[in-house]
Amino acid sequence: MDALGINLPGLVTQLVSFAILFAVLWMLLYKPISKAMGDRSKKIQDSLEAADKAQAEANSSREAMEKQIADSRAEGQKMIANAKDIADRFKEEELAKAREEIKAEKQRAEADIQRERDAAIDGLRREFASIVVDAAEKIVEKSLDQSKHKDLIDKVLEESSTLGEDN
Repeated sequence: MDALGINLPGLVTQLVSFAILFAVLWMLLYKPISKAMGDRSKKIQDSLEAADKAQAEANSSREAMEKQIADSRAEGQKMIANAKDIADRFKEEELAKAREEIKAEKQRAEADIQRERDAAIDGLRREFASIVVDAAEKIVEKSLDQSKHKDLIDKVLEESSTLGEDN
């Protein structure tokens, strides 16, 4: 192999040196770098999975919050409608009570007016009866002609009206 320019002991030495260098590089550089790259790849993969999981949880939380907001809005609308119904019922009840009180007050006032009217009529009757009795006594005491009789009634009526004004 000398003719080809190949020195067999140099070639073997170079091959052994290359193999040793390759083994040393393999052990010292390739395995740790490969392991670091694998670890880094696994760490990146784990981070991506964690990010996907966090994104899914965030979406789930957002959906849950949106559902809670929608439920709260619906509940708030129900509460507002309920409060309006209660207010309307309260208003109607108060109006009904006020109407009943007005009706009762009107009935009491009408009863008071009727009593006062009846009392006034009774008073007038008594007064008129008294006037008639007075007039009859005076007529019976004196037997008068028609003109004197009329004068006497006018006089009694005048006296009774002045008595009524004095009271």
